[in-house]
Amino acid sequence: MSKQVRAALYGRVSLGNGSQDPEMQIRELKEYCECRGWTVAGIYADTGFSGAKDSRPELNRLMADAHRRRFDVVAVYRFDRFGRSVSHLLRALETFRALGIEFTSISEQLDTSTPTGKLVFTILGALAEMERCLIVDRVRSGMRNARAKGVHVGRPPLRSFSAAEAEQIRMARKTEKSSIRQLAIQFKTTQWMVSRILAEQRAGS
Repeated sequence: MSKQVRAALYGRVSLGNGSQDPEMQIRELKEYCECRGWTVAGIYADTGFSGAKDSRPELNRLMADAHRRRFDVVAVYRFDRFGRSVSHLLRALETFRALGIEFTSISEQLDTSTPTGKLVFTILGALAEMERCLIVDRVRSGMRNARAKGVHVGRPPLRSFSAAEAEQIRMARKTEKSSIRQLAIQFKTTQWMVSRILAEQRAGS
């Protein structure tokens, strides 16, 4: 006798979106589950939350129940109801896969339990990786451009301090009760260098 598949249904509408109702999405999902012979194990619907937000009350509850293995498949009406970010969707799919939970979107007719669904999952992973690489390239390009213009990038460079400057740091620490971080900013150096100067004072006293 085959195991009864337990399905979690997720729906979402944004604030002020009168064109859709989460009940419509849930109704369609229930009919889909009935056609496939699935049992509805839980219904999760967020109202008034943007798909750009990774954290939503009902979505968070769904993810918590996923870790408790309370269902075997997550069904959504459309991809963008679950999330608009490829990276967010991929992270969720990776979590579901690790937990042995499938994911299906009835509008896109995607089911990760099928060969086509597995292919789409792989493509999404490649797109997310490409997105990460593009971000890294943009950051590095910006840093190279800044350096070419003579702008220092990164932590303040280490420099030597005269005895007078070192004494100013020690006095500021003692009289003004400045933190090491504040002193590093004030004297344009690193927290490590400030700590070293203060340690030298303690060693010499």
